[in-house]
Amino acid sequence: MTLSLHGLGVSRGIAIGRVHIIERDRLDIPEYHIGKDQVETETRRLLEAVTLAKQQLRAIREHIPAATSPGIAPFIDTHLLMLDDAVLTQEPLRLIRTSGHNAEWALKLQRDALVHVFDEMEDAYLRTRKNDIDHVVNRIQRILLRQKPLRHEEPDSRLSGYILIADDLAPADTVLMQYHGIVAFVTEYGGPTSHTAILARSLVIPAIVGLHEAARFAREDDLVIVDGNAGVMLVDPDEHSLRYYRRQQQEDRKYYAGLIRLKETPAKTLDGVPVELQANVELPQDFEIVRQVGASGVGLYRTEFLYMNRDTPPEEEEHYETYLSVLDTMAGLPLTIRTMDLGADKQVDGGRQEGPIQSNPALGLRAVRLGLKEPELFRPQLRAILRASAHGKVRLMIPMLSNMQETWQVLEILDELKAELDGQRVEFDGNLSVGAMVEVPAAAVCADIFAEQLDFLSIGTNDLIQYTMAIDRVNDEVSYLYEPLHPAVLRLIRTTLEAGARADIPVAMCGEMAGDSKFTQLLLGLGLREFSVHPAYLLEVKKIILESDLRRLMSIADAALQARTAAEVEKILARLETT
Repeated sequence: MTLSLHGLGVSRGIAIGRVHIIERDRLDIPEYHIGKDQVETETRRLLEAVTLAKQQLRAIREHIPAATSPGIAPFIDTHLLMLDDAVLTQEPLRLIRTSGHNAEWALKLQRDALVHVFDEMEDAYLRTRKNDIDHVVNRIQRILLRQKPLRHEEPDSRLSGYILIADDLAPADTVLMQYHGIVAFVTEYGGPTSHTAILARSLVIPAIVGLHEAARFAREDDLVIVDGNAGVMLVDPDEHSLRYYRRQQQEDRKYYAGLIRLKETPAKTLDGVPVELQANVELPQDFEIVRQVGASGVGLYRTEFLYMNRDTPPEEEEHYETYLSVLDTMAGLPLTIRTMDLGADKQVDGGRQEGPIQSNPALGLRAVRLGLKEPELFRPQLRAILRASAHGKVRLMIPMLSNMQETWQVLEILDELKAELDGQRVEFDGNLSVGAMVEVPAAAVCADIFAEQLDFLSIGTNDLIQYTMAIDRVNDEVSYLYEPLHPAVLRLIRTTLEAGARADIPVAMCGEMAGDSKFTQLLLGLGLREFSVHPAYLLEVKKIILESDLRRLMSIADAALQARTAAEVEKILARLETT
């Protein structure tokens, strides 16, 4: 009998294959005390395990297929850097020497301390980075405990065409998936902003996360279907389901083969209205993908990676060199740099002042609030962006502005830095465009006020929906309330777009909603003319734009704004598919 299991689809597509379950043994970490005469032996054992873990990761990195997205290798590099980080390795060594802990237990204590720090972060993306700690520590622990390599890590595995099921996947696992020809994966944990989801989209393979107890209902070598579009896994599918999904696979292949031909086609609606299509990127290596899909620029460049996995914050020169390298890769395309969107509880990075633990960090000190409170973190980045603006088309975007006082403070700091650079005869673009991410409901409601003072706005729907609905979007208990089509969300979007039009400044959308093609026509009807999306989805959004008639979409959007529920909006949008 066919069993249908539901999770969160984070990478589109359909895969049919046999199951391989990654069963990482629940490591039984021993705790015992060692004598003084054993301290040197124990410290050497830990250091040798760390060295061997590095060798394993380097070997995996060397097996990355040539056709793999350039965004994959940096995830492996991040884990290699973590193995060199004193924050991870020096404290266990200290515990061995001062408290007589065995290596496994000392490492576990440090892992628990680091994970606690990440759990306290309010930013969903940063909170999921605790998974990286777990993956690195587990690799070392397996070596210490003399565990055998897992099946999918064996170089002679025959897993081509298989579908992986795991509680979670490390970046190294994901690289090995492509090396072995894995066609899809399902994890029991994770969310849309987890590294697992990001890697799946970069590899362009179907993936479902948050499918609880998947390994309980699917056994090794079971035949399954993974529908990454709907977030559904079918276990032991019947012949009817197999025929249906095989047809879907054929149609998808034709569809995506046709999309690449749109790369050079200008993004215009049927009635000739031009639409800007830019890309969201996170790592410098991702910029090559931007050119492959023909994006007109980068509408969101996240800079948080510069602050990660280090004891001290990046200095101005590091920022500057990074941005120059990016601009060189962009070859004249515009680049929108978002300033640091870090949380207040980010103890793993240097430069942060100690403060009380926040009871509700999702509403706490983050992004521009943190920057204004701790200018030693903020000012070097702003100076570097100003300097980089002399070398290319740069825009500066401030995240999480909620009131004009914050806006004026940022603009005042920029004026001070411009005066400093002038005095030092350092070049910069005196007309650098400064904009805001509209992701707090207060900013959307008062978008007209922000539009008077800024050069552009960009709607960050991920947080806008989260804050509008008063939910944590990565909390399984309330994730059903994360609804992009809620009338309140649509009205805030429309309010922001209208404010930009009145002030004659551009308004973009850079949240996940912009990259979901089922919302493209509604957003066009609401007045959106600038999309910034994950590169993997850009051509699909372009195809919808090319097939759209704005006059008709405006009436659909007006009807959607009058709806009382998200379900009513869905019914209104269904008219687009039937006519």
